[in-house]
Amino acid sequence: MSKPLHTELPLNPHVAGLPPYNAGMNIAAARLHSGREDIAALASNENPDGCSPKVAAALAGLNPARYSDPACTALRAALGEKLGVATDRIVVGNGSEELIAAVCRAVLRPGATVATVCPGFGLHEIEALANGAVVAKVAMRADLEFDIAAILATLEKAPAIFFLSSPSNPVGPALDRDSLDRVVAAVRPETLLVLDEAYFEFTADDLPDGLAVLSASRLSFVVLRTFSKAYGLAGLRVGYVVTSDARLARAMTAAKTPFNVNAAAQIAAAAALQDEAWMRASISALKAERARVAAAIAAMGLPAARSQTNFLFIDVRRDSQAAMDHFLSKGIIVKPWKEEGFESFIRVTIGTPSDNDRFLDALGALAME
Repeated sequence: MSKPLHTELPLNPHVAGLPPYNAGMNIAAARLHSGREDIAALASNENPDGCSPKVAAALAGLNPARYSDPACTALRAALGEKLGVATDRIVVGNGSEELIAAVCRAVLRPGATVATVCPGFGLHEIEALANGAVVAKVAMRADLEFDIAAILATLEKAPAIFFLSSPSNPVGPALDRDSLDRVVAAVRPETLLVLDEAYFEFTADDLPDGLAVLSASRLSFVVLRTFSKAYGLAGLRVGYVVTSDARLARAMTAAKTPFNVNAAAQIAAAAALQDEAWMRASISALKAERARVAAAIAAMGLPAARSQTNFLFIDVRRDSQAAMDHFLSKGIIVKPWKEEGFESFIRVTIGTPSDNDRFLDALGALAME
């Protein structure tokens, strides 16, 4: 008896056709592909120093049998005190990725326009598309700086959301005060400005605090930040937003799942906030390494964007996937960029000095091929 034909289940077209997220390769996969044990993981912008010792001490009291606090009450209180904002404007998520999804669900309707910068963080596009939006991209200039004139022209069209990462991921530069002020002045009342400051802690002291600038404005805004980078908690997945008003925060809270931030993540993030000295010392060392690595790359004659982050965006002048394979053969994970027009670029995390030396040796060999 023949098997009945399987009826193909209709899928949500907004989700079924989404582009894949370009995630960095993990260490286990790199070992499998390269056959090497000594892996330098330089693809995902993790903190090579790990996290504050206070985090491990705090986690010793974790009871995994108990549910986490769905409201993240203690962590939101700590963030509110640190940032000087009301806790009803703070939403905590399972990484900032969940919060990007939540703001799209809370604000967008099918057919809405979302604008973002290219090259950019893939989820600014993916989550907008998943909610039926049309995505418009503003390319960075040829010198890999923000094209402020093009951003202002796009804002004149009043997109429903404008996603802007500063410092830029994957490129690296951050908006100065004049540029940020021009952007803020151009945002229309119909537009929600989402300022992604995942790498805020790495910026120079003379660059603006986007949250402070936006809080002094009359805009509807969301500022995204994370514990994954500077605080070294990437594996626990905890990020947060500060919104312009409590109504927007309530809508974002409704758009995510309950118990979304696990108990360990909440405890760890609160402990990390209590050790700013550790975080500042780690960032200071990473900035020094960033300058050293950037100088070495420049000496090789390879273009790299200026960076206010813990990574560098480098034109290796060949297919980025082929370049990744070269590095992987030497036990080094980098991230090949795949957006149209930037397929010759890789993004590399600033790691330990020894890992950075391995990368520079491998980059020098690649440049000579």
